[in-house]
Amino acid sequence: MSKDMDWSNLGFGYIRTDQRYVSNYKDGSWDEGTLTSDDCVTISECACVLQYAQSIFEGLKAYQTEDGRIVTFRPDLNAERMIDSAKRLEMPPFPKERFLDAVDQVVSANREWVPPFGSGATLYIRPYMFGSNAVIGVKPAEEYQFRVFVTPVGPYFKGGAKPISVKISDFDRAAPHGTGHVKAGLNYAMSLHALVTAHNEGFAENIYLDPGTRTKIEETGGANIIFIDGDGNVVIPKSDSILPSITRRSLMVVAESVLGLKVTQREVLLSEVKFGAFKECGLCGTAAVISPVGKITDHGEEFVFAAGMEEMGPVTKKLYDTLTGIQMGRIEAPEGWIREIK
Repeated sequence: MSKDMDWSNLGFGYIRTDQRYVSNYKDGSWDEGTLTSDDCVTISECACVLQYAQSIFEGLKAYQTEDGRIVTFRPDLNAERMIDSAKRLEMPPFPKERFLDAVDQVVSANREWVPPFGSGATLYIRPYMFGSNAVIGVKPAEEYQFRVFVTPVGPYFKGGAKPISVKISDFDRAAPHGTGHVKAGLNYAMSLHALVTAHNEGFAENIYLDPGTRTKIEETGGANIIFIDGDGNVVIPKSDSILPSITRRSLMVVAESVLGLKVTQREVLLSEVKFGAFKECGLCGTAAVISPVGKITDHGEEFVFAAGMEEMGPVTKKLYDTLTGIQMGRIEAPEGWIREIK
């Protein structure tokens, strides 16, 4: 049973739930980990995470299906991506099977907080890890804490997925050979000024170009980008600096294997967008699945996609409906995509 809440009017914010998972790394190994009701973190004022931002995280969701099961969507990919992030930031990887078990434990312990099917709300899951011991010289920490908490969140789109307006950013999201391809907290800290600037100018998000030539589309501050060309094919920007979004990777499989669309992953030039090569555009990520983009502005020069500013484009809508159908159990999932919480 879910808690008695007004699920359909939840916002996208933090609500404290009953239990979270904690495991500590010390003297070269992770302890056995435990669930706890304590939602506070106590660390040294000189903790490495506070001094040098040694922090990584993941984001995924638990859903209640139409037949009452509680499931997560491809958590194995989150576990693998967090291992990659840990290696890049010189942190001890948290083992994949332990990651999956920790997520299972926390969702199961908070099952009353999983929103009911049809409410539009979901249970957001946030695994994260940080350097916890005191470090004053620039070096990796020697002790770490891995935690998982959950919070119910409302539907990302209230009243339907209306297309958003985005801008080409003057800032760079990631440096070549930097950390753009891993989910490090520092990447998001660096995007905040650009995001606030965009919001103040009336835009929902920034599109970042490649920092080398500033001619190629990469991604936004918090989502990968997909385009639909004039023939209804899916085109995905390709770059070593782009975070490998699990939603985007899943949409590529859905497009090709379920909907029979052609999918191409390649470098995408800003000039192609301006010349009208694409009819639809969307930002994809865990929170919204796909946020349709109706308009891109580049220093006053506006380009409105053929799908317009009123509703999600037809191909984007098919992708959205199919993937959310898989996540909610209405459509049969590819093997291994759905993990049931007992």
